[in-house]
Amino acid sequence: MYDDKKKKNFSRYNKKPKPNAADIMYGIQPIVEALEAGKQFEKLFITRDSHNESIAEIHKMANKAGIVVSRVPVEKLQRITSKNHQGVIGFVPAIDYVDPQNVIATTFEEGKTPLVLVLDRVTDVRNFGAIARTAECAGVDLIVIPKKGSAQIGSDAVRTSAGALNHIPVARVDDLQAAILDLQGSGLQVVCCTEKGSKDVYYVDMEIPTAVVMGSEEDGISPDIIHMADKLAKIPMTGKVSSLNVGVAAGIITFEANRQRMMATQK
Repeated sequence: MYDDKKKKNFSRYNKKPKPNAADIMYGIQPIVEALEAGKQFEKLFITRDSHNESIAEIHKMANKAGIVVSRVPVEKLQRITSKNHQGVIGFVPAIDYVDPQNVIATTFEEGKTPLVLVLDRVTDVRNFGAIARTAECAGVDLIVIPKKGSAQIGSDAVRTSAGALNHIPVARVDDLQAAILDLQGSGLQVVCCTEKGSKDVYYVDMEIPTAVVMGSEEDGISPDIIHMADKLAKIPMTGKVSSLNVGVAAGIITFEANRQRMMATQK
């Protein structure tokens, strides 16, 4: 209901923007040194046919650090940069990721009621940036995304967020289901925004600690995550179009949580 179902039909017209120079690192030695220093990477591209021992070592180090590695044709590396990449390119995040449990603990310690936004495989960079901007304005304390199958957070995402990604904490986790269990263990209810919901979002109590889950542009929320939800909420719709952009849907539900909490403080 909240997915861009028609996106597939237009995918051939939507070319991915070329990464900015500030978003990438290339060359064997710089990548090795960065990995040894604990540098975060969104992902690594390694030339598919390489038998270089140093590149094999980079692959091993990246796997140990939980960094996504893709083996790609050398032509793909050449399209990203014409400089001497030596068969390896790393995508550098534009922000520093946080530990979700630290953020939740700090939020409670400050006397606040946590509001978390969990994005299940939102891959469009501009959608992600717009969601981050809305979330920051709505008072969301934390955004949680999976390492695999999520938008790359580079300068394009920061720019689209109007700088909000410099202010709102983002956690990137290996296992989204495990992260959701941790949120529930910390006392947060998990509300999945889905057309399968039995209640309108306006009738779901979000004055209590809450994690709102939004699904991907194409497939919505994973069934396994829906089964984990404490509540399923839907956005009531009266028009002929049956779906909303995930960024718009995220704005509706996070600002509804914001409204409920503001009203509670005025009672």
